[in-house]
Amino acid sequence: MLTAPLFWLMAAAALAVAAILIFGIGSFAKGGEFNRRNANRIMRWRLLAQFIAVLLLVAFAWSRQSGG
Repeated sequence: MLTAPLFWLMAAAALAVAAILIFGIGSFAKGGEFNRRNANRIMRWRLLAQFIAVLLLVAFAWSRQSGG
């Protein structure tokens, strides 16, 4: 499992989602003009990254089931 490239791609995508989430929470907590201008954009980036991570997770599970 650890040698599968799709596993590492999926793990990187999950870490990207976590990083975007932490950045968004940090900017929300700080508040200010930056948060007012970019809160929705950060949320959209997180949702896109999360969608990609879920697709990779499903692809990885499907490839492991089919013997890949």
